[in-house]
Amino acid sequence: MEQQNHSEEIQELRFQLEEAQETINAIRTGQVDALVVKDTDGHQLYTLKTADQTYRVFIEKMSEGAVTINRDGIILYCNTRFAVMANTPLEKAIGAPLETFVPAGSKDSLEKIINNGWEEDCRQEILLKDGDGKDMHCLFSCNTIELDTGAALSIIITDLSVLKDTEKQLQQRNEQLEESRANTEKLNNTLEATVKERTHDLVISREHFKLLTNNIVQMTWTNLPDGNVNSYNQRWYDYTGKDFETTGGFGWKELVHPEDLEETAKKYYASLESGEMFEVENRYRRHDGVYRWHLNRSRPLRNDAGEIIFWVGTATDIEDQKREMDRKDEFIGIASHELKTPLTSLKGYLQLIEGYKQEELPPTVKQYIGKAGVSINKLQSLINDLLDVSKIKAGRLEYALADVNITDLVNQCIENAEHVFPSYQFEKQIAGNYIVKGNTERLEQVLMNLLNNAVKYSQTNKTVIIAVQERDNNVRISVTDRGIGLSKDQQSRIFERFYRVEDKKNMTSGLGMGLYISHEIISNHNGTIGVESEAGQGSTFYFELPLV
Repeated sequence: MEQQNHSEEIQELRFQLEEAQETINAIRTGQVDALVVKDTDGHQLYTLKTADQTYRVFIEKMSEGAVTINRDGIILYCNTRFAVMANTPLEKAIGAPLETFVPAGSKDSLEKIINNGWEEDCRQEILLKDGDGKDMHCLFSCNTIELDTGAALSIIITDLSVLKDTEKQLQQRNEQLEESRANTEKLNNTLEATVKERTHDLVISREHFKLLTNNIVQMTWTNLPDGNVNSYNQRWYDYTGKDFETTGGFGWKELVHPEDLEETAKKYYASLESGEMFEVENRYRRHDGVYRWHLNRSRPLRNDAGEIIFWVGTATDIEDQKREMDRKDEFIGIASHELKTPLTSLKGYLQLIEGYKQEELPPTVKQYIGKAGVSINKLQSLINDLLDVSKIKAGRLEYALADVNITDLVNQCIENAEHVFPSYQFEKQIAGNYIVKGNTERLEQVLMNLLNNAVKYSQTNKTVIIAVQERDNNVRISVTDRGIGLSKDQQSRIFERFYRVEDKKNMTSGLGMGLYISHEIISNHNGTIGVESEAGQGSTFYFELPLV
Protein backbone atom coordinates (compact mmCIF):
# COMPACT_ATOMS: atom_id res chain seq x y z
CA MET A 1 0.00 0.00 0.00
CA GLU A 2 2.81 2.39 0.92
CA GLN A 3 4.61 1.58 -2.36
CA GLN A 4 1.43 2.39 -4.30
CA ASN A 5 1.13 5.76 -2.53
CA HIS A 6 4.76 6.59 -3.40
CA SER A 7 4.14 5.66 -7.03
CA GLU A 8 1.09 7.90 -7.21
CA GLU A 9 2.98 10.75 -5.55
CA ILE A 10 5.87 10.41 -8.03
CA GLN A 11 3.39 10.39 -10.93
CA GLU A 12 1.74 13.56 -9.59
CA LEU A 13 5.11 15.34 -9.18
CA ARG A 14 6.13 14.33 -12.72
CA PHE A 15 2.86 15.80 -14.04
CA GLN A 16 3.44 19.06 -12.15
CA LEU A 17 7.02 19.29 -13.45
CA GLU A 18 5.90 18.83 -17.06
CA GLU A 19 3.20 21.44 -16.58
CA ALA A 20 5.71 23.88 -15.06
CA GLN A 21 8.14 23.33 -17.93
CA GLU A 22 5.39 24.05 -20.48
CA THR A 23 4.46 27.23 -18.57
CA ILE A 24 8.09 28.41 -18.40
CA ASN A 25 8.51 27.79 -22.12
CA ALA A 26 5.31 29.75 -22.86
CA ILE A 27 6.54 32.68 -20.74
CA ARG A 28 10.01 32.59 -22.28
CA THR A 29 8.71 32.65 -25.86
CA GLY A 30 6.17 35.40 -25.10
CA GLN A 31 3.02 33.26 -25.56
CA VAL A 32 1.56 34.42 -22.23
CA ASP A 33 1.58 37.72 -20.35
CA ALA A 34 0.11 36.56 -17.03
CA LEU A 35 -0.51 33.51 -14.83
CA VAL A 36 -3.29 32.61 -12.41
CA VAL A 37 -1.85 30.46 -9.62
CA LYS A 38 -3.86 28.74 -6.89
CA ASP A 39 -2.26 28.82 -3.46
CA THR A 40 -3.40 28.67 0.19
CA ASP A 41 -4.95 32.15 -0.12
CA GLY A 42 -6.92 31.31 -3.23
CA HIS A 43 -6.24 32.24 -6.85
CA GLN A 44 -3.51 34.84 -7.40
CA LEU A 45 -2.85 36.78 -10.64
CA TYR A 46 0.81 37.17 -11.58
CA THR A 47 1.50 39.55 -14.50
CA LEU A 48 4.73 39.98 -16.38
CA LYS A 49 5.88 43.59 -16.20
CA THR A 50 6.47 45.15 -19.64
CA ALA A 51 4.56 42.33 -21.31
CA ASP A 52 6.12 43.00 -24.64
CA GLN A 53 6.65 39.92 -26.79
CA THR A 54 9.11 41.76 -29.01
CA TYR A 55 11.24 42.64 -25.98
CA ARG A 56 11.36 39.04 -24.81
CA VAL A 57 12.28 37.87 -28.31
CA PHE A 58 15.14 40.38 -28.22
CA ILE A 59 16.29 38.87 -24.92
CA GLU A 60 16.19 35.39 -26.43
CA LYS A 61 18.22 36.58 -29.45
CA MET A 62 20.91 38.27 -27.37
CA SER A 63 24.47 37.05 -27.83
CA GLU A 64 24.90 37.41 -24.03
CA GLY A 65 23.43 35.20 -21.36
CA ALA A 66 20.56 36.70 -19.35
CA VAL A 67 19.65 35.40 -15.88
CA THR A 68 17.18 36.58 -13.23
CA ILE A 69 17.60 35.31 -9.64
CA ASN A 70 15.80 35.80 -6.35
CA ARG A 71 17.25 36.59 -2.93
CA ASP A 72 18.18 32.93 -2.44
CA GLY A 73 20.24 32.86 -5.64
CA ILE A 74 17.74 30.62 -7.44
CA ILE A 75 17.40 31.15 -11.20
CA LEU A 76 13.87 32.42 -11.90
CA TYR A 77 14.53 32.92 -15.61
CA CYS A 78 17.36 32.53 -18.10
CA ASN A 79 17.52 32.85 -21.85
CA THR A 80 18.65 30.17 -24.29
CA ARG A 81 22.10 31.73 -24.67
CA PHE A 82 22.89 31.17 -20.98
CA ALA A 83 21.79 27.53 -21.24
CA VAL A 84 24.14 27.09 -24.22
CA MET A 85 27.03 28.78 -22.38
CA ALA A 86 26.46 26.52 -19.37
CA ASN A 87 25.95 23.47 -21.61
CA THR A 88 22.79 22.71 -19.63
CA PRO A 89 19.20 22.12 -20.85
CA LEU A 90 17.08 25.22 -20.32
CA GLU A 91 14.54 23.38 -18.17
CA LYS A 92 17.31 22.25 -15.81
CA ALA A 93 18.90 25.67 -15.57
CA ILE A 94 15.69 27.41 -14.45
CA GLY A 95 15.10 26.66 -10.78
CA ALA A 96 18.73 25.75 -10.07
CA PRO A 97 21.07 27.84 -7.85
CA LEU A 98 23.28 30.10 -9.97
CA GLU A 99 26.36 29.06 -7.96
CA THR A 100 26.15 25.54 -9.43
CA PHE A 101 27.30 26.96 -12.75
CA VAL A 102 30.57 28.46 -11.50
CA PRO A 103 33.67 26.52 -10.37
CA ALA A 104 34.53 26.32 -6.68
CA GLY A 105 37.22 28.99 -6.96
CA SER A 106 34.68 31.56 -8.23
CA LYS A 107 31.87 30.97 -5.71
CA ASP A 108 33.16 33.61 -3.28
CA SER A 109 33.41 36.16 -6.09
CA LEU A 110 29.89 35.29 -7.25
CA GLU A 111 28.50 35.65 -3.74
CA LYS A 112 30.20 39.01 -3.33
CA ILE A 113 28.92 40.48 -6.62
CA ILE A 114 25.37 39.21 -5.94
CA ASN A 115 25.38 40.84 -2.50
CA ASN A 116 26.65 44.09 -4.00
CA GLY A 117 24.16 43.82 -6.88
CA TRP A 118 21.20 44.12 -4.53
CA GLU A 119 22.60 47.48 -3.35
CA GLU A 120 23.90 49.02 -6.60
CA ASP A 121 24.65 48.19 -10.22
CA CYS A 122 27.97 46.38 -10.46
CA ARG A 123 30.04 44.11 -12.69
CA GLN A 124 32.89 41.68 -12.22
CA GLU A 125 34.80 39.09 -14.19
CA ILE A 126 33.90 35.55 -13.02
CA LEU A 127 34.60 32.07 -14.39
CA LEU A 128 31.62 30.10 -15.72
CA LYS A 129 31.82 26.34 -16.18
CA ASP A 130 29.92 24.40 -18.81
CA GLY A 131 28.67 20.83 -18.52
CA ASP A 132 32.03 19.38 -19.53
CA GLY A 133 33.82 21.08 -16.63
CA LYS A 134 35.49 23.67 -18.85
CA ASP A 135 35.87 27.18 -17.49
CA MET A 136 35.22 30.29 -19.55
CA HIS A 137 35.95 33.90 -18.59
CA CYS A 138 32.72 35.89 -18.35
CA LEU A 139 31.69 39.39 -17.29
CA PHE A 140 28.75 39.36 -14.85
CA SER A 141 26.77 42.66 -14.89
CA CYS A 142 24.11 42.99 -12.16
CA ASN A 143 21.20 45.33 -11.63
CA THR A 144 17.93 45.01 -9.74
CA ILE A 145 14.48 44.86 -11.35
CA GLU A 146 11.02 45.03 -9.86
CA LEU A 147 8.60 42.15 -10.49
CA ASP A 148 5.03 41.92 -9.28
CA THR A 149 6.21 39.41 -6.68
CA GLY A 150 9.01 41.64 -5.44
CA ALA A 151 12.57 42.61 -6.32
CA ALA A 152 14.83 40.33 -8.38
CA LEU A 153 18.40 40.55 -9.59
CA SER A 154 19.04 40.66 -13.35
CA ILE A 155 22.46 39.45 -14.49
CA ILE A 156 23.85 39.83 -18.02
CA ILE A 157 26.69 37.35 -18.65
CA THR A 158 29.11 38.21 -21.46
CA ASP A 159 31.55 35.61 -22.78
CA LEU A 160 35.08 37.06 -22.65
CA SER A 161 36.80 34.03 -24.17
CA VAL A 162 37.49 35.77 -27.47
CA LEU A 163 38.68 38.87 -25.62
CA LYS A 164 41.04 36.78 -23.50
CA ASP A 165 42.43 35.09 -26.59
CA THR A 166 42.86 38.50 -28.20
CA GLU A 167 44.67 39.80 -25.11
CA LYS A 168 46.96 36.80 -25.24
CA GLN A 169 47.70 37.42 -28.91
CA LEU A 170 48.22 41.11 -28.15
CA GLN A 171 50.69 40.18 -25.44
CA GLN A 172 52.57 38.05 -27.93
CA ARG A 173 52.52 40.89 -30.43
CA ASN A 174 53.77 43.27 -27.76
CA GLU A 175 56.65 40.93 -27.03
CA GLN A 176 57.45 40.76 -30.72
CA LEU A 177 57.16 44.53 -30.96
CA GLU A 178 59.45 44.92 -27.98
CA GLU A 179 61.99 42.65 -29.64
CA SER A 180 61.63 44.65 -32.86
CA ARG A 181 62.04 47.88 -30.91
CA ALA A 182 65.19 46.56 -29.30
CA ASN A 183 66.59 45.62 -32.72
CA THR A 184 65.68 49.02 -34.11
CA GLU A 185 67.33 50.75 -31.16
CA LYS A 186 70.47 48.73 -31.77
CA LEU A 187 70.41 49.80 -35.42
CA ASN A 188 69.90 53.41 -34.35
CA ASN A 189 72.96 53.28 -32.13
CA THR A 190 75.02 52.02 -35.09
CA LEU A 191 73.81 54.80 -37.36
CA GLU A 192 74.53 57.57 -34.84
CA ALA A 193 78.18 57.56 -35.78
CA THR A 194 77.52 58.44 -39.42
CA VAL A 195 74.30 60.45 -39.45
CA LYS A 196 73.69 63.86 -37.94
CA GLU A 197 71.46 63.86 -34.87
CA ARG A 198 68.51 65.71 -36.38
CA THR A 199 68.53 63.69 -39.61
CA HIS A 200 68.90 60.51 -37.58
CA ASP A 201 65.82 61.30 -35.45
CA LEU A 202 63.77 62.05 -38.56
CA VAL A 203 64.69 58.78 -40.24
CA ILE A 204 63.89 56.72 -37.16
CA SER A 205 60.53 58.47 -36.75
CA ARG A 206 59.64 57.72 -40.34
CA GLU A 207 60.65 54.09 -39.99
CA HIS A 208 58.58 53.71 -36.88
CA PHE A 209 55.61 55.29 -38.60
CA LYS A 210 55.94 53.04 -41.63
CA LEU A 211 56.28 49.95 -39.45
CA LEU A 212 53.16 50.87 -37.57
CA THR A 213 51.00 51.83 -40.55
CA ASN A 214 52.00 48.82 -42.66
CA ASN A 215 50.93 46.38 -39.92
CA ILE A 216 47.42 47.62 -39.09
CA VAL A 217 44.19 46.55 -40.78
CA GLN A 218 43.16 50.09 -41.74
CA MET A 219 44.30 51.96 -44.81
CA THR A 220 46.23 55.07 -43.75
CA TRP A 221 47.46 58.21 -45.43
CA THR A 222 49.11 61.53 -44.65
CA ASN A 223 48.40 64.81 -46.40
CA LEU A 224 49.90 68.27 -46.31
CA PRO A 225 48.00 71.33 -45.00
CA ASP A 226 46.87 72.15 -48.57
CA GLY A 227 45.22 68.71 -48.90
CA ASN A 228 47.78 66.99 -51.11
CA VAL A 229 48.24 63.35 -50.03
CA ASN A 230 51.96 62.58 -49.75
CA SER A 231 51.95 58.98 -48.47
CA TYR A 232 49.87 55.81 -48.10
CA ASN A 233 50.51 52.59 -46.20
CA GLN A 234 50.88 49.21 -47.87
CA ARG A 235 47.26 48.29 -47.07
CA TRP A 236 46.08 51.06 -49.39
CA TYR A 237 48.10 49.75 -52.30
CA ASP A 238 46.96 46.16 -51.65
CA TYR A 239 43.30 47.19 -51.54
CA THR A 240 43.22 49.60 -54.48
CA GLY A 241 45.78 47.88 -56.72
CA LYS A 242 47.06 51.38 -57.59
CA ASP A 243 50.44 53.02 -57.09
CA PHE A 244 51.29 56.42 -55.61
CA GLU A 245 51.69 58.03 -59.03
CA THR A 246 48.01 57.32 -59.70
CA THR A 247 46.44 58.07 -56.31
CA GLY A 248 48.86 60.62 -54.79
CA GLY A 249 47.90 64.28 -54.46
CA PHE A 250 44.16 64.31 -55.12
CA GLY A 251 44.13 61.12 -57.20
CA TRP A 252 42.19 59.30 -54.46
CA LYS A 253 39.02 60.98 -55.72
CA GLU A 254 38.96 58.57 -58.67
CA LEU A 255 38.46 55.66 -56.23
CA VAL A 256 35.53 57.17 -54.29
CA HIS A 257 32.04 56.09 -55.34
CA PRO A 258 30.51 58.85 -57.52
CA GLU A 259 27.50 59.13 -55.17
CA ASP A 260 29.80 59.76 -52.17
CA LEU A 261 32.38 62.05 -53.77
CA GLU A 262 30.57 65.38 -53.30
CA GLU A 263 29.99 64.91 -49.55
CA THR A 264 33.49 63.50 -49.03
CA ALA A 265 35.18 66.43 -50.80
CA LYS A 266 32.98 68.96 -48.98
CA LYS A 267 33.89 67.64 -45.54
CA TYR A 268 37.55 67.17 -46.53
CA TYR A 269 38.04 70.80 -47.57
CA ALA A 270 36.00 72.05 -44.59
CA SER A 271 38.36 70.22 -42.20
CA LEU A 272 41.44 71.60 -43.98
CA GLU A 273 40.06 75.11 -43.49
CA SER A 274 38.88 74.73 -39.88
CA GLY A 275 41.56 72.37 -38.56
CA GLU A 276 38.84 70.16 -37.02
CA MET A 277 38.79 66.38 -37.33
CA PHE A 278 37.74 65.01 -40.72
CA GLU A 279 35.17 62.19 -40.55
CA VAL A 280 32.99 60.71 -43.29
CA GLU A 281 31.61 57.36 -44.45
CA ASN A 282 32.08 56.53 -48.12
CA ARG A 283 32.75 53.69 -50.54
CA TYR A 284 36.17 52.97 -52.07
CA ARG A 285 36.66 50.90 -55.22
CA ARG A 286 38.70 47.75 -54.62
CA HIS A 287 41.22 46.41 -57.14
CA ASP A 288 38.54 44.02 -58.48
CA GLY A 289 36.03 46.83 -59.07
CA VAL A 290 33.92 46.15 -55.96
CA TYR A 291 33.00 49.13 -53.74
CA ARG A 292 33.13 48.68 -49.95
CA TRP A 293 32.05 51.08 -47.22
CA HIS A 294 34.78 52.72 -45.11
CA LEU A 295 34.85 55.08 -42.14
CA ASN A 296 37.41 57.82 -42.78
CA ARG A 297 38.96 59.87 -39.97
CA SER A 298 41.86 62.30 -40.05
CA ARG A 299 43.46 64.56 -37.44
CA PRO A 300 46.09 67.27 -37.82
CA LEU A 301 49.58 67.12 -36.26
CA ARG A 302 50.65 70.54 -35.00
CA ASN A 303 53.98 72.03 -33.96
CA ASP A 304 54.66 73.91 -30.74
CA ALA A 305 53.27 77.09 -32.31
CA GLY A 306 49.95 75.38 -33.07
CA GLU A 307 50.58 75.32 -36.82
CA ILE A 308 49.48 72.24 -38.77
CA ILE A 309 52.46 70.26 -40.09
CA PHE A 310 50.47 67.51 -41.77
CA TRP A 311 47.36 65.35 -41.35
CA VAL A 312 47.20 61.64 -40.44
CA GLY A 313 44.14 59.73 -41.63
CA THR A 314 42.71 56.20 -41.51
CA ALA A 315 40.05 54.39 -43.54
CA THR A 316 38.39 51.47 -41.70
CA ASP A 317 36.38 48.87 -43.63
CA ILE A 318 32.79 48.88 -42.23
CA GLU A 319 31.06 46.96 -45.04
CA ASP A 320 30.11 44.05 -42.77
CA GLN A 321 28.73 46.38 -40.09
CA LYS A 322 26.66 48.17 -42.76
CA ARG A 323 25.15 44.90 -43.92
CA GLU A 324 24.30 43.85 -40.37
CA MET A 325 22.64 47.23 -39.80
CA ASP A 326 20.59 46.76 -42.97
CA ARG A 327 19.46 43.35 -41.73
CA LYS A 328 18.47 44.86 -38.40
CA ASP A 329 16.53 47.65 -40.13
CA GLU A 330 14.72 45.07 -42.26
CA PHE A 331 13.82 43.08 -39.16
CA ILE A 332 12.55 46.19 -37.36
CA GLY A 333 10.35 47.08 -40.32
CA ILE A 334 8.87 43.59 -40.60
CA ALA A 335 8.40 43.17 -36.84
CA SER A 336 6.70 46.53 -36.37
CA HIS A 337 4.26 45.86 -39.24
CA GLU A 338 3.49 42.37 -37.93
CA LEU A 339 2.86 43.69 -34.40
CA LYS A 340 0.58 46.51 -35.46
CA THR A 341 -2.33 44.32 -36.66
CA PRO A 342 -2.75 42.11 -33.55
CA LEU A 343 -2.23 45.16 -31.33
CA THR A 344 -5.09 46.97 -33.07
CA SER A 345 -7.32 43.92 -32.62
CA LEU A 346 -6.40 43.65 -28.94
CA LYS A 347 -7.19 47.32 -28.39
CA GLY A 348 -10.56 46.82 -30.08
CA TYR A 349 -11.44 43.85 -27.90
CA LEU A 350 -10.59 45.83 -24.76
CA GLN A 351 -12.85 48.63 -25.91
CA LEU A 352 -15.67 46.12 -26.49
CA ILE A 353 -15.20 44.71 -22.99
CA GLU A 354 -15.10 48.17 -21.47
CA GLY A 355 -18.32 49.11 -23.30
CA TYR A 356 -20.19 45.95 -22.29
CA LYS A 357 -23.62 47.11 -21.02
CA GLN A 358 -25.63 43.93 -20.29
CA GLU A 359 -24.30 43.72 -16.78
CA GLU A 360 -22.08 45.87 -14.56
CA LEU A 361 -18.39 44.96 -14.70
CA PRO A 362 -16.69 44.44 -11.35
CA PRO A 363 -14.44 47.36 -10.30
CA THR A 364 -11.38 45.07 -10.34
CA VAL A 365 -12.05 44.11 -13.96
CA LYS A 366 -12.46 47.77 -14.91
CA GLN A 367 -9.15 48.51 -13.20
CA TYR A 368 -7.40 45.74 -15.12
CA ILE A 369 -8.91 46.97 -18.39
CA GLY A 370 -7.65 50.48 -17.65
CA LYS A 371 -4.12 49.24 -16.92
CA ALA A 372 -4.17 47.09 -20.05
CA GLY A 373 -5.23 50.12 -22.09
CA VAL A 374 -2.32 52.17 -20.76
CA SER A 375 0.14 49.38 -21.58
CA ILE A 376 -1.31 48.99 -25.09
CA ASN A 377 -0.97 52.74 -25.72
CA LYS A 378 2.69 52.60 -24.66
CA LEU A 379 3.29 49.60 -26.90
CA GLN A 380 1.50 51.30 -29.78
CA SER A 381 3.72 54.36 -29.34
CA LEU A 382 6.84 52.18 -29.50
CA ILE A 383 5.57 50.41 -32.62
CA ASN A 384 4.80 53.75 -34.29
CA ASP A 385 8.37 54.85 -33.53
CA LEU A 386 9.70 51.64 -35.07
CA LEU A 387 7.59 52.26 -38.17
CA ASP A 388 8.90 55.83 -38.40
CA VAL A 389 12.49 54.57 -38.14
CA SER A 390 11.81 52.05 -40.93
CA LYS A 391 10.36 54.80 -43.11
CA ILE A 392 13.34 57.06 -42.40
CA LYS A 393 15.85 54.36 -43.39
CA ALA A 394 13.83 53.61 -46.54
CA GLY A 395 13.55 57.32 -47.41
CA ARG A 396 9.74 57.18 -47.20
CA LEU A 397 9.04 59.53 -44.28
CA GLU A 398 6.88 61.91 -46.34
CA TYR A 399 4.13 64.29 -45.28
CA ALA A 400 2.28 67.32 -46.60
CA LEU A 401 3.51 70.81 -45.75
CA ALA A 402 1.35 73.86 -45.03
CA ASP A 403 1.51 77.09 -43.04
CA VAL A 404 1.78 76.31 -39.32
CA ASN A 405 1.21 78.81 -36.50
CA ILE A 406 3.98 77.98 -34.02
CA THR A 407 2.31 79.88 -31.19
CA ASP A 408 -0.89 77.82 -31.54
CA LEU A 409 1.16 74.64 -31.83
CA VAL A 410 3.08 75.36 -28.61
CA ASN A 411 -0.09 76.24 -26.70
CA GLN A 412 -1.73 72.99 -27.82
CA CYS A 413 1.29 70.89 -26.77
CA ILE A 414 1.47 72.58 -23.37
CA GLU A 415 -2.22 71.88 -22.84
CA ASN A 416 -1.64 68.19 -23.69
CA ALA A 417 1.39 68.01 -21.39
CA GLU A 418 -0.53 69.54 -18.48
CA HIS A 419 -3.18 66.86 -18.92
CA VAL A 420 -0.69 63.99 -19.12
CA PHE A 421 1.67 65.29 -16.38
CA PRO A 422 -0.58 67.12 -13.86
CA SER A 423 2.16 67.23 -11.19
CA TYR A 424 4.48 69.35 -13.41
CA GLN A 425 4.42 73.08 -14.01
CA PHE A 426 4.89 74.25 -17.61
CA GLU A 427 5.95 77.86 -18.10
CA LYS A 428 5.75 79.39 -21.57
CA GLN A 429 7.69 82.37 -22.86
CA ILE A 430 6.34 83.40 -26.27
CA ALA A 431 7.24 86.75 -27.79
CA GLY A 432 5.13 87.17 -30.94
CA ASN A 433 3.24 85.19 -33.54
CA TYR A 434 5.29 82.99 -35.89
CA ILE A 435 4.37 81.15 -39.09
CA VAL A 436 6.49 78.37 -40.65
CA LYS A 437 6.03 75.96 -43.53
CA GLY A 438 5.64 72.50 -42.05
CA ASN A 439 3.48 69.56 -41.05
CA THR A 440 1.48 70.19 -37.87
CA GLU A 441 1.30 66.56 -36.73
CA ARG A 442 5.02 65.93 -37.17
CA LEU A 443 6.08 69.18 -35.49
CA GLU A 444 3.73 68.37 -32.61
CA GLN A 445 5.38 64.94 -32.40
CA VAL A 446 8.80 66.59 -32.05
CA LEU A 447 7.73 69.09 -29.38
CA MET A 448 5.82 66.47 -27.34
CA ASN A 449 8.89 64.23 -27.44
CA LEU A 450 11.03 67.05 -26.01
CA LEU A 451 8.43 67.69 -23.29
CA ASN A 452 8.23 63.98 -22.43
CA ASN A 453 12.02 63.79 -22.11
CA ALA A 454 12.11 66.90 -19.92
CA VAL A 455 9.62 65.27 -17.54
CA LYS A 456 11.27 61.85 -17.70
CA TYR A 457 14.70 63.11 -16.65
CA SER A 458 13.69 65.74 -14.07
CA GLN A 459 11.99 63.90 -11.24
CA THR A 460 12.92 66.42 -8.52
CA ASN A 461 12.52 69.91 -10.01
CA LYS A 462 9.14 69.72 -11.75
CA THR A 463 9.23 73.02 -13.65
CA VAL A 464 9.63 72.94 -17.45
CA ILE A 465 10.11 76.13 -19.49
CA ILE A 466 8.97 76.36 -23.12
CA ALA A 467 10.34 79.41 -24.97
CA VAL A 468 9.66 80.70 -28.51
CA GLN A 469 11.74 83.49 -30.04
CA GLU A 470 12.99 84.78 -33.39
CA ARG A 471 16.66 84.28 -34.33
CA ASP A 472 18.06 85.39 -37.72
CA ASN A 473 14.87 84.85 -39.76
CA ASN A 474 14.25 81.58 -37.91
CA VAL A 475 11.98 80.75 -35.01
CA ARG A 476 13.55 78.80 -32.13
CA ILE A 477 11.40 76.57 -29.91
CA SER A 478 13.26 75.44 -26.78
CA VAL A 479 12.37 73.19 -23.83
CA THR A 480 14.38 73.67 -20.61
CA ASP A 481 14.40 71.42 -17.55
CA ARG A 482 16.42 71.27 -14.33
CA GLY A 483 16.98 67.53 -14.40
CA ILE A 484 19.99 65.23 -14.57
CA GLY A 485 21.59 66.97 -17.55
CA LEU A 486 24.00 65.49 -20.10
CA SER A 487 27.75 65.00 -20.28
CA LYS A 488 29.73 66.13 -23.34
CA ASP A 489 29.94 62.55 -24.62
CA GLN A 490 26.17 62.06 -24.19
CA GLN A 491 25.46 65.31 -26.04
CA SER A 492 27.48 64.10 -29.01
CA ARG A 493 25.43 60.88 -29.23
CA ILE A 494 21.98 61.93 -28.02
CA PHE A 495 20.46 62.04 -31.53
CA GLU A 496 21.80 58.61 -32.54
CA ARG A 497 19.35 55.82 -33.20
CA PHE A 498 18.64 53.59 -30.14
CA TYR A 499 20.87 55.70 -27.86
CA ARG A 500 19.42 56.14 -24.35
CA VAL A 501 20.71 58.14 -21.39
CA GLU A 502 20.98 55.76 -18.45
CA ASP A 503 19.81 57.21 -15.15
CA LYS A 504 20.55 54.87 -12.22
CA LYS A 505 18.22 56.68 -9.81
CA ASN A 506 15.25 57.07 -12.15
CA MET A 507 14.98 54.11 -14.50
CA THR A 508 13.12 55.13 -17.66
CA SER A 509 11.45 53.25 -20.48
CA GLY A 510 11.78 53.62 -24.23
CA LEU A 511 13.92 52.41 -27.10
CA GLY A 512 15.98 55.56 -27.66
CA MET A 513 14.34 56.48 -30.98
CA GLY A 514 12.41 59.66 -30.14
CA LEU A 515 15.25 62.16 -30.61
CA TYR A 516 16.53 60.29 -33.69
CA ILE A 517 13.08 60.58 -35.32
CA SER A 518 12.80 64.23 -34.20
CA HIS A 519 16.17 65.00 -35.80
CA GLU A 520 15.02 63.52 -39.11
CA ILE A 521 11.70 65.39 -39.02
CA ILE A 522 13.37 68.76 -38.36
CA SER A 523 15.98 68.06 -41.07
CA ASN A 524 13.15 67.39 -43.54
CA HIS A 525 11.74 70.80 -42.56
CA ASN A 526 15.09 72.43 -43.48
CA GLY A 527 15.64 73.19 -39.80
CA THR A 528 18.19 72.36 -37.11
CA ILE A 529 17.89 70.65 -33.74
CA GLY A 530 20.37 70.67 -30.86
CA VAL A 531 20.96 70.59 -27.13
CA GLU A 532 22.73 72.71 -24.51
CA SER A 533 23.36 70.94 -21.23
CA GLU A 534 25.59 70.39 -18.21
CA ALA A 535 25.61 67.22 -16.15
CA GLY A 536 23.53 67.64 -13.01
CA GLN A 537 22.27 71.10 -14.03
CA GLY A 538 19.53 70.30 -16.56
CA SER A 539 19.19 70.56 -20.33
CA THR A 540 17.76 72.80 -23.03
CA PHE A 541 16.65 71.02 -26.20
CA TYR A 542 15.73 73.27 -29.11
CA PHE A 543 14.88 73.25 -32.79
CA GLU A 544 14.87 76.10 -35.30
CA LEU A 545 12.69 76.46 -38.41
CA PRO A 546 12.81 79.10 -41.17
CA LEU A 547 10.03 81.67 -40.92
CA VAL A 548 7.59 82.13 -43.80
